[in-house]
Amino acid sequence: MKLSIASKIALVIAIGIMLTFLAYQTALVIGYADVTHNSIVFGWVCVLCFMPFFFFTVVEFVRKARYKFQSIDDTLSAINKSNALVEFDIKGTILSCNDVFCEITGYSKEELVGKKHKALLPKDIDELTYRDFWHRLKLGMVKSGEFRRSGKDGKDIWIYGNYNPIKNPYGEVYRILKIATDITDKKIIEAEISKKNGYLEHAAKILRHDMHSGINTYIPRGLSSLKRRLSEEQIKELKISGPVKMISEGLLHTQKVYRGVKEFTNLVKEDTQLEKQKLNIKDVLLNYLSSTSYIKQVKIDDLIECNVNEALISTAIDNLIRNGLKYNDSSTKMIHIYMDDGNTLVIEDNGRGLSQSEFDELSKPYTRGEQKEGGSGLGLNICVAIIQEHGFGITSEKIETGTKIRITLNND
Repeated sequence: MKLSIASKIALVIAIGIMLTFLAYQTALVIGYADVTHNSIVFGWVCVLCFMPFFFFTVVEFVRKARYKFQSIDDTLSAINKSNALVEFDIKGTILSCNDVFCEITGYSKEELVGKKHKALLPKDIDELTYRDFWHRLKLGMVKSGEFRRSGKDGKDIWIYGNYNPIKNPYGEVYRILKIATDITDKKIIEAEISKKNGYLEHAAKILRHDMHSGINTYIPRGLSSLKRRLSEEQIKELKISGPVKMISEGLLHTQKVYRGVKEFTNLVKEDTQLEKQKLNIKDVLLNYLSSTSYIKQVKIDDLIECNVNEALISTAIDNLIRNGLKYNDSSTKMIHIYMDDGNTLVIEDNGRGLSQSEFDELSKPYTRGEQKEGGSGLGLNICVAIIQEHGFGITSEKIETGTKIRITLNND
């Protein structure tokens, strides 16, 4: 234990006085000198001078020791409040446990003390693995990780724990201390996400394969066959020019949307790399918007060339355009797309305005605004995911006349 500077000085002085006294007494003995009154007085003076410094050093040492032990007690108390603690002997019998461990397992302390560790394991545990687990602990190896256990009600519980072997002065392991935290909720969420990812992968397969046939084969063939069988005069006579045009343009737009969604669902597959090529963003957007009903409400200035996935970037920016028009109370709903600072694409609308904090909140899955307009709530979330998948940044600024969405492009 480290002493303070004052304690060190006091200890040095005390030792010096004592050595002086011992040297004087030794000289008297060696010289066979008579022990005079003066020598006795000198000896007692040395002893009396030595004692205050000695006691000061002892008191300081005790104070430091108490502080050190109090600090250790406080640390253990903090660990005990927030973590599950349980102590085993080398045979796996529970010697003690705290309230947190009891709360996790559902048992009382009286029920747990004396119970074997194995009683807390699921029935399907591998016996050989379990034996090896305890064999390594007895050798003094620390075991850490996520462990599945069984509560009093028979339900699975998950903990993240550290099994710490404690050794006696002879280096022999005689106890095992486990410090753990409950991660059951985390594991349940992970399982739910895994299940939903499975659903998403299944839906993606249906989209990529089965819907492809209808959107890109059957409907186009049927429309083409209809046009071959009907002359222009017959179409005019039947007054179906408008419906045929709407079907053609709707099919064209659906095919563009399908390509974007297909590319997005392809990202579900493991180790997928986003396919990109260098394209002029303005050309990409004009081509995508050409079959929409709102193209006249979008003004696009000259934009730069950039490495993008055409289908995905079109889908993302189109989503931002539609949001800017949909959530817009202006009598003249307009979107202006232009470059700022040479590398930042700006999508500016004249709508309600959307701050960065509101944008972040609405970018979460299934989150909608207070206006409660229809929609799945996934559009903006997917849009942001596509932008980030490209390695681009996206921010939102509420301005006096609406919203500025900035996409920082990467030309690498």
